[in-house]
Amino acid sequence: MALLDMVAAERRRFADLIDSLTPEQLDTPSLCGEWTAKEVAGHLIAPFATPPRWLLPLTLRSRFNLHRANAELARRIARRPTAELVAELRRNERNPFKPPVVGLFGQLTDLQVHGQDVRRPLGLPHELDPDHARTSLDFLVSRRSVAFGPRRLRAGLRFAATDLDWARGDGPEVRGTAEALLLALTGRLVVLPELAGEGAEILRVRSAR
Repeated sequence: MALLDMVAAERRRFADLIDSLTPEQLDTPSLCGEWTAKEVAGHLIAPFATPPRWLLPLTLRSRFNLHRANAELARRIARRPTAELVAELRRNERNPFKPPVVGLFGQLTDLQVHGQDVRRPLGLPHELDPDHARTSLDFLVSRRSVAFGPRRLRAGLRFAATDLDWARGDGPEVRGTAEALLLALTGRLVVLPELAGEGAEILRVRSAR
């Protein structure tokens, strides 16, 4: 499957997810920092929905801290009606937007991880498409995955999925479902108890530092 096809499928899936949530669910804190489920949607839509006039003031107010500016942008976009957010994501499902360095691999991974950020706190089913998960796991253990978690967390470890024919790396092994590995590699500490193997304890110690 072409990479853009995977991204489009995940955008549709996330749009369907947000469209199905109640107002209370949309206001539920996600696994992603201080964002609610609706603010996660704002983040994913930001590349398509940000007026250019917002960028400079946001950058200045955040003192050129791009992470802080990005977080505020997500919150601002999330103030729009849910139907608008869903329509924007569906309208742009095949938008070829490529962030610097990480490209479409970053988009695919961002969509899958943030989908789980929303689903897990709400107790919703959180299975992933095996091909999409495998592609993102390959990306996360590569050098291109800047901004998706510090490399020190995974250095010298081998990661092996228990539900996919996938394993990468050398050293003590970290075993878990593809979804748990995907979240662990992007710094979601909530999945650490779901991991096994000698490397899992090393990963727990590193994550606590």
